[in-house]
Amino acid sequence: MIQCPFKPKPYKNKASNLMTFLLKRRSWLDGLYEKSYSMQTGRVKMPGFDLFVVNNPQEVKKIMVNEVKEFPKSELLHRLLEPLLGQSIFTTNDEVWKKQRELLRPSFEMTRIYKVFELMSAAARDLVIRLERQIDKQADGIIEVDEEMTFVTADVIFRTIMSEKLDEQKGKIILDAFVTFQEQSVRTAMRQMFCFPKWLSNLLGEKKRLEAGEVIRKVLSDIIKPRYEEENKGLAEDRNDILASLLKVVDSDTNERFSFKEILDQVSMLFLAGHETTASSLTWTLYLLSLYEDEQEKAYKELKEILQDEKEPKIEHIKKLKWLNYCFKEALRLYPPVGFFARSARKDTQIRDKEVKKGSGVVVAPWLIHRHRKIWHKPDDFDPSRFEKLENKDAYMPFGMGERVCIGQGFAMQEAMIILSYILSKYKLELQENFIPDVVGRLTIRTANGMYIKFSKRKSE
Repeated sequence: MIQCPFKPKPYKNKASNLMTFLLKRRSWLDGLYEKSYSMQTGRVKMPGFDLFVVNNPQEVKKIMVNEVKEFPKSELLHRLLEPLLGQSIFTTNDEVWKKQRELLRPSFEMTRIYKVFELMSAAARDLVIRLERQIDKQADGIIEVDEEMTFVTADVIFRTIMSEKLDEQKGKIILDAFVTFQEQSVRTAMRQMFCFPKWLSNLLGEKKRLEAGEVIRKVLSDIIKPRYEEENKGLAEDRNDILASLLKVVDSDTNERFSFKEILDQVSMLFLAGHETTASSLTWTLYLLSLYEDEQEKAYKELKEILQDEKEPKIEHIKKLKWLNYCFKEALRLYPPVGFFARSARKDTQIRDKEVKKGSGVVVAPWLIHRHRKIWHKPDDFDPSRFEKLENKDAYMPFGMGERVCIGQGFAMQEAMIILSYILSKYKLELQENFIPDVVGRLTIRTANGMYIKFSKRKSE
């Protein structure tokens, strides 16, 4: 009998503060206990932080939609991400967030699928070339796909934001730095919650985290700076990408353009949100399809039926891929790329039976809600057919909800469909024998030990 997709086994009982610190330094998933998956609300008291976890869909809607202004983005999250993202719409609040969102609106027009389809497809074609190269070198056909998905999604973002193809050397520098930044950010968060002094935090890895953020911003800055200077001198080439839009957008109140730092902040945000989350989702989708042969074959047959004699998917094909779409959405349910949304209480309030003091942390965790024992039937099973008629819409939130729902979700969905189509049309997938992914919750839900899948060429290829 086939195994269920893997998740970290929860502890029987709630951990003490000391054990919480020791367990969650590596991954916040490691400190969860059985009741986490069935409770409506929970409370975690730490020396420097009071945290409330909300799983009840009605209360979640209150936090994310109905009373969103009373639950702004977490200040702790902002401090964690500022070395990388600066002041970007990912963590800002209130009028600053509204202004940034309005200024970015023209740029997001550039991400419409018909405008970026060919750029996404070109990145997917280059992915297949890299996969072919690896398969030719290795007799067993086993590929570590997490790195490949991270690279291809970063490549898509580079092409759509800056009209540049991501070369492998530059990609390695950025992606290695992202791994370090994620690993150290979890540890930094725990140290701050436990009131570690700044000097001790620096000694234990904070300096390494800040340096990783600087490495990523330097790579992006080196691309943006020349174009920023060209635009200011009136010498800019006519480019049809997101950066070109950012360089031209004008604040209607001040009649001024974004400063260089503001553009760098927003591009850093677009890069992180645009590649990291989609890479996570693609890796987990390939894992699930390699684990469940019947669902994979159903997706392949649907794809071939829709493509017919075409060798590559076109824009009109992508919208018809219902089963593959269901598979991807179910992967987003089981392994939501952002496992928790961090908010804070702006005033004293009550969430169900819990008295929440002003300044307390409030967490809405898709990881817990998507696997909640009282909401979903067989919550840990991979069952794409759920999405033929989804009954728990209020409990499904891989992209968030309300006014702060991910503005790039359509972009991510289409990108994923294109990349998965290119892979499935050419290869049969099979999980490496006895391989078990090490699921970790950091800024995103990733696998700490890679993802090893055997790629076999389809006979028609």
